[in-house]
Amino acid sequence: MTSTELLYKDPMAAAAQAASEIASRTGVASHDVALVMGSGWVTACDALGTPAYECDAHEFTGFEAPAVEGHSGKVRSYVIEHEGKSIRALVFLGRTHLYEGKGMEPVVHGVRTAVKAGCKVVVLTNACGGINAGYKVGEPVLIRDHISMTAQSPLSGATFVDLTDLYSKRIRQIVKSEDSSLQEGVYVHWRGPTYETPAEILMMRTMGADLVGMSTVPEAIAAHAMGAEVLGISLVSNAAAGMTGEKLNHEEVIAAGKAAASRMGELLKNTIPKLV
Repeated sequence: MTSTELLYKDPMAAAAQAASEIASRTGVASHDVALVMGSGWVTACDALGTPAYECDAHEFTGFEAPAVEGHSGKVRSYVIEHEGKSIRALVFLGRTHLYEGKGMEPVVHGVRTAVKAGCKVVVLTNACGGINAGYKVGEPVLIRDHISMTAQSPLSGATFVDLTDLYSKRIRQIVKSEDSSLQEGVYVHWRGPTYETPAEILMMRTMGADLVGMSTVPEAIAAHAMGAEVLGISLVSNAAAGMTGEKLNHEEVIAAGKAAASRMGELLKNTIPKLV
């Protein structure tokens, strides 16, 4: 059975196998926290220092090469020293999106692998459109809740999971204690790959949404269902459709992410030791 066949036939077995391979390659039996870096977030990892290990994600069971600009497709293992304690961070530089048409299993394989690798906390980052007019381009916003507009879940069967505290309030409070200027918002998961129309953004705003993007929600649900605490951070890379009258483009998303990389990296570096 190929790696891809195992992923679709038994996704948890594929995640366990990938986690075992990561442990073998890195020499780390268990990692503490995982980070999934969204579009434009890759350089934020520079603040974490030099990785102890790095390789292409597709070298592990169930992973494929990235298909989207701004996602490097690397997996890194970091050692973060804090107050005499060594914290092991597993970082995925990129992700698979639902709009790629590969189904849900590849989308959540990274976070499932992370939890199988021992991670108790999963940090999900993304670049998104700002619906809330109070947000500025380049501003990080903590996700406090979401609205899914894809009608798809990473779970199947009679798997009833409470999502009341999906985006951990405990962790959000810790992050805000590090940076009190951070705002919180409701994130809409939009399948894509087309951006939203102005009418659709108006609908989302009426529903109470602050942010809109094409990732994060399936991963958050999958990680939470496996017992991990989840932190979601959105980088407002552009104003959503119809907010300014300007057209949307992916290059703008990448540029905004790179411009904010320094602040994002320092935020992650200072916060991670407090999460685990």
